[in-house]
Amino acid sequence: MSSKPRIGYAPCSTSFAHPGDYRRFAGYASSRGLSFEVARREEKYDLVVLTELADISIWRNYPHGKVVYDLVDSYLAIPRTDIKGCLRGIAKFVSRQNQRLQLSYWAAIRSMCRRSDAVVCTTAMQRTFILPFCQNVHVVLDTHDAVVRDVKQDYKVGAPISLVWEGLPSNINQLGKIRSVLRELSRRYQLELNVVTDLEGFLFLDKFWKVPSTKIVRRVFDRTKVHAWDKNTCARIITECDIAVIPIDLRNPLTVGKPENKLILLWRMGMPVVTSATPAYTRAMDEAGMSLTCKDDVEWETKLETLILSEEARRDAGNRGKEYVLRRFSEALIHDQWDAVFRSIGFDFAGESSRIAFGSN
Repeated sequence: MSSKPRIGYAPCSTSFAHPGDYRRFAGYASSRGLSFEVARREEKYDLVVLTELADISIWRNYPHGKVVYDLVDSYLAIPRTDIKGCLRGIAKFVSRQNQRLQLSYWAAIRSMCRRSDAVVCTTAMQRTFILPFCQNVHVVLDTHDAVVRDVKQDYKVGAPISLVWEGLPSNINQLGKIRSVLRELSRRYQLELNVVTDLEGFLFLDKFWKVPSTKIVRRVFDRTKVHAWDKNTCARIITECDIAVIPIDLRNPLTVGKPENKLILLWRMGMPVVTSATPAYTRAMDEAGMSLTCKDDVEWETKLETLILSEEARRDAGNRGKEYVLRRFSEALIHDQWDAVFRSIGFDFAGESSRIAFGSN
């Protein structure tokens, strides 16, 4: 047997440009000098790593080697009465994201978890939903060092006051949750909403009905700027703004169950951030010594206005967040967590040479 395992990886994108690749396993593999190939179901691997966008309709019965399933989102928390959840398996088949029809995508995920030797997720709450189907579950957040090339230094504001949101076009609709708040605040202050995203996005399944991101953003607020998301310029654009926002639909179990990845990214840049009161954001804010989460429009308006009016409050929020992230979520620590994932199934990638520690199937 070769001293180095054959690793197959089912990526989010074949170019590995998707955040789910370079911020997670692909980034880890680069840091450890691991060689891998884009996984094909008919090949025999010592180890297969599946992203959330992998075709679990074909991988859930993979007969070879060890399998690690990186399940980022809380699909198992979605109520069985949720219409989108009920149609997800059919939609993935119709769009050819899955080769085989899975009438119940919940059942397909549960089956994939049972087949997996380890599952990686992003919140403690999500872990509880996975544990009945796989006992080896690890919580690992994203790394952001490839993106964070600038850190905010100046907390003064000018005119207009610049709010900023960062994310995928498919999530821009979340900004609608603070539409009325922005319009009310704009009666008293000159505001500008900056959105850092891809210039075009798809309304359905990341594949159908392409629309300009500007068109979606302007449904939320009149005075907006859309900036093309680029790894080299993202942090500079964000840190030139004054306050970051992360509104979330608190009625949607999938979005409510998301981890604090985006908050950590913005805090790593030293940004003051106001968020919706999801469990992950509330916990992180508490641990960082802040209370900038919001349950309703009144709280959004009050907390945004506090930051708008006070340079000291903005600086304090930015510094507290940055210090918290440096203490709790260094890139080295996150890579150590990935080491622990693979060590739990018999692979030791922490040393200079990759090797199988205890053998493989």
